[in-house]
Amino acid sequence: MRLFLLAFLLAAGVTHAATSEKLSAVRGLIRQHKLPEAEAMARALIAADPADADAHAVFGAVCVAEGDADEGVVALEKAAELAPSRSEIRRQLGDAYGFAAQKAGVISKFSLAKKCRLAYEKAVELDPRNLAARNSLMIYYQQAPGIAGGGLDKAYEQAAAIKQLDPTRGRIAYATLYVGESKYNEAFAELEPLLQANPNDYAALYQVGRLSALSGERLDRGAESLRKCLELTPPTGSPGHDAVHWRLGNIAQKKGDKEAARVEYEAALKVTPGFPQAVESLAKLDK
Repeated sequence: MRLFLLAFLLAAGVTHAATSEKLSAVRGLIRQHKLPEAEAMARALIAADPADADAHAVFGAVCVAEGDADEGVVALEKAAELAPSRSEIRRQLGDAYGFAAQKAGVISKFSLAKKCRLAYEKAVELDPRNLAARNSLMIYYQQAPGIAGGGLDKAYEQAAAIKQLDPTRGRIAYATLYVGESKYNEAFAELEPLLQANPNDYAALYQVGRLSALSGERLDRGAESLRKCLELTPPTGSPGHDAVHWRLGNIAQKKGDKEAARVEYEAALKVTPGFPQAVESLAKLDK
């Protein structure tokens, strides 16, 4: 009996490991914008275990990447139903609601926005240390009008909480809010100490470049930071080299150099064929 139980547990462990590898593979395909392959693999995971919340969640992520807001919401609602205590799944559900709200009509938009906020708030409630959930909630509060539960005071409360949990990500959070208020000097002031402490801080380097691209200020500093990113390996969860090239293209456009911008956008597409932002920027560049 003990031998049977041991064999069963070992088999379960192998199956779990194999499933985890497949989930990681689907996420990798999404990052590479290989969406048909990602969808096929995600559907196979659901077919193999319809009660696997992660399988439904990753399928939802594929749907959102494909632009199918409705099916993405359905998949992630199912994932949240199967795993009601999982903070990260609630955060992803909030993303799906937010994406659906962008595509919805006026009447549905408000309802979906409310669901988005509630999902983010629940994610933070389930795990107050989930920095991604706090950041998503912060962005919601920053962008949504008061009638939809938004407010800068609430956004700054989340930034303060993030900074308390992780000073580096907290500085980036504050910089993000300052950018929204066009307080570019304050935003740069939040980021520069991170690079003084660690000149190879990929996230901080990228944010300096992003800030330059958005503000049109300190463009040489921004380009220098982004080129440094290209010498480093992007950490998990950070924008990749495709996004770095795209931001370099943005900066080149701010400088009035359309050909340099084109080179960077094409470089982004070499890293990740079909990278949406680069495709859109190239199309606008040719108009």
